[in-house]
Amino acid sequence: MTQPAHGVSLVMAGVRKRYLKGHEVVDVLSGVDLSLDPGERVAVVGRSGSGKSTFLHLCGALDRPTSGTVRLADRDLASLSDSALARLRNRSVGFVFQAHNLLPEHSALENVAVPVRLAGATVAVANTRARALLVRVGLGDRLTHKPGELSGGEQQRVALARALVMGPGLVLADEPTGNLDARSAQAVFDLMLDLNEQLGSTLVVVTHSSELAGRFPRRLTLHDGRFQEQ
Repeated sequence: MTQPAHGVSLVMAGVRKRYLKGHEVVDVLSGVDLSLDPGERVAVVGRSGSGKSTFLHLCGALDRPTSGTVRLADRDLASLSDSALARLRNRSVGFVFQAHNLLPEHSALENVAVPVRLAGATVAVANTRARALLVRVGLGDRLTHKPGELSGGEQQRVALARALVMGPGLVLADEPTGNLDARSAQAVFDLMLDLNEQLGSTLVVVTHSSELAGRFPRRLTLHDGRFQEQ
């Protein structure tokens, strides 16, 4: 079983992100300032195309800002090399996406074990940790099933287990229930909140659902490239 995580702080200061679309410059984020305390839970809402996914990518070091600073656990991400960022993502950040992004030819157990193996653990250690997480998300009887043999809700539970298997200090979820029916979405969301409370990770969830966002103690709306606190 994963060790309890210690949530990490996340601070953004004057973060801007722009892309070149043809000959047009598109400003997605226009000076985002944000401070999250360790263990804080926040929901982010906003219209489609408002930059929510871009924001998450910057939080998790999947992308770099055009300007401004992103600090995770007091480390300035701009000061880290690509290899150092990859290690940081593996050990300290858990990602849950709308698309499950599971490896189709690998079993649920093998999918969840991937981050542990990337961190250098043996197959035996990785499988032990993966098995413990899958049991916790209610898939102890689906260890050898491949993604195509699982329902959408079960696949997202595998993805959630994979995100948490390293005991990350920061968990980022991008529309984690967007592809699920209402009942499965509610079950996965309940599970995610419950596990996060047990692990103590800092949690940032992007969701289009005002109902789900309402369950968070802090809610932010991304509008015109900046956050509005609710």
